[in-house]
Amino acid sequence: MATQTLAERTKALAAVGLSPLLTTAQLMALYGVSNWTVNEWVKRGCPVEPTAFRGRRFNPDRVRTWMAEQSNKPAA
Repeated sequence: MATQTLAERTKALAAVGLSPLLTTAQLMALYGVSNWTVNEWVKRGCPVEPTAFRGRRFNPDRVRTWMAEQSNKPAA
């Protein structure tokens, strides 16, 4: 099976009303950040999708919304 890009997966899943879930590594690559940064985001409330297996998955749309909300919050 050929590997699909995120854009290809998003387009294919959108047809049935779904969004792809990303692994921590894929989220790191999408935002160009480290594992430590993703862990800090999760501690601060970044949405994590429940899974039936070990590991975390992230809905890129929910993460994008969360990040936008964070940038609108006043600094503490």
